[in-house]
Amino acid sequence: VQLQASGGGLVQEGGSLSLSCVASGAFSLNSMGWYRRPPGQSREKVASITNRGAADYRSSVRGRFTISRDNTKNAIYLQMTNLKVEDTAVYYCHADRENEHGFWDDYWGQGTQVTVSS
Repeated sequence: VQLQASGGGLVQEGGSLSLSCVASGAFSLNSMGWYRRPPGQSREKVASITNRGAADYRSSVRGRFTISRDNTKNAIYLQMTNLKVEDTAVYYCHADRENEHGFWDDYWGQGTQVTVSS
């Protein structure tokens, strides 16, 4: 399974950006989502969405970010609005899937930089 993330970039505070992530070689993915690693900080979960469309958000982004999923394309999207300087981070796409042994396998995409300037 490979996750290919795209999007991100530089935006002024209050602006918007979108991220996309497509999984290849994948089937029966369970949860897909986005994590981020702010400068000098640990990785944190931003948002996730199950294969049934149930979404969950980090409290600091709720109401500003929207995650969506297209199961036909094995893709997820993150629409980010009203961006804040503290949203600056490297964003990573994530997916998981239960394997034949009943354990969960995690998959990660390459990071994409989001920089919000004041």
